[in-house]
Parts: sequence; structure tokens; C-alpha cells
Amino acid sequence: MPATVNVLGVGVSVVNTALATAEIERWIEAGRREYICVSGVHGVMECQHDPVLKAIHNRAGMVLPDGMPLAWWARRGGDPAADRVCGPEFFPHILETLPHRAHFFYGATEETLARLVRRFPGARIAGTYAPPFRPLTPAEDADVIARINGSGADIVWVGLSTPKQERWMAAHRQPLAAAALIGVGAAFDMEAGNIRRAPPFLRRTGLEWTYRLMLEPRRLWRRYFSNNPAFMMLAAAQVTHLANFPAER
Repeated sequence: MPATVNVLGVGVSVVNTALATAEIERWIEAGRREYICVSGVHGVMECQHDPVLKAIHNRAGMVLPDGMPLAWWARRGGDPAADRVCGPEFFPHILETLPHRAHFFYGATEETLARLVRRFPGARIAGTYAPPFRPLTPAEDADVIARINGSGADIVWVGLSTPKQERWMAAHRQPLAAAALIGVGAAFDMEAGNIRRAPPFLRRTGLEWTYRLMLEPRRLWRRYFSNNPAFMMLAAAQVTHLANFPAER
């Protein structure tokens, strides 16, 4: 597994896009079964309030640094090649880099999934499923598992919100045969054109959150104005050894 750096008790993988891609290929070739959390400041802060969610992250095959603060921390951990690996960029990258692998899309709506299938005509899309906006019944869940396994998927892309997608992956890792389950949050909606992305210069400076806040202020203001300052204070406490954040599994 890739090396990790402890970010407030979450083991964030010291990787970049190329290294993460190679690791997924290795899992497929070796017949491994892992899941990937794509987490930024929001995901790490959710883990501070939820020990179960933190353990889910720390049992993942990789926790990709989705956000420049985590990428900077990974570089500080000793690897200058470490970089941001965010869901909206990693999702199309893998589909275009590994089109011969079987991909399954889980999440979003039927309309969004149809757009994604059209968006990647060269990729091998094994199947799609748009879950209802309610918990699945045991029978429905068993049907989804059978559908995904029957599709022969190598990679299952999970487009739900955090922490819902991380909990789903942890709960379904054992019954699903795919080598990799990857939680990519809003990547489905962004790639389908439902949500606009920030300009590249904001992404590289760690300020993409400001753009998303302008687009969805009512939904996101509490997340950013609460999480970001709290993250900075806790990070300072860890870096200066004023607080200890063990990475429990």
C-alpha cells in the first residue's frame, strides 16, 4: 500500500494521480478488493466527530488528498511528488486511462448517469444504478449487489455525498467482487455538467471552496465557515505537538 501521512488522525495516502492509477491497476491484476476515500478538509473534519467514519477512512486501501491542504501536508510528510487527487478530475482520468476495465456507476439520477455514459463512449461501462432518495430495503440492496457482481465490474464509482458514500463502501466491500470501490462525491454531477467547477487557478491555490460557496451558499456556508477555521486550529495543534491525533483503524 502507498505510504500515508497522519492528518488529524486520518491516514492520507502520499500519492499523485499516476501513483494512485498504478495502485488500482495492481489491485485489479492481483485480484484484491479495496475501497478508496477521496477526502478533503470536509471529510477529515467529519472524522473528528465520528470515530466510525475515521476508522472507515483508516481501513481504506487509499485515502486520496482531495484538496490542496491535504496535498501540502502529504508533501510535508516527505514526498515532493505528492499532489492533489480530486474526484472530479480522477474520475474522468481513470475512465480515459483504463477504458478496457469494466466500470459501474452507483449514485446520482438516471438522467445524470445517462449523460455520463454518453460522455465516455470509449469506456467499458458495465452498468449503472441510481438509488432512491431513501434507504434501500434488504431485498433492494441484495439486488444491487447481484447486479454489480453480475456486471463483472472491476471498478465501482460511488457518487454519493460524504459520509454516506464512505459508509456504503465499507458496508459493501465484502459482498462486492470489484477490485476497487471509489467514492467521488459530486464528480458525477460535475462531469455531467450539472455543477460548474472552479477555474484552475482557484483549484491550485486551495481556494476552490470559495467558488463552490458562491454557487451554493445556502447548502455549503455552514460547512466551510465551521470546518475550515476548525481544521486550521487543529492542524496547528498537531504540527506543534500540542495535541495528538492517533490514526485508529
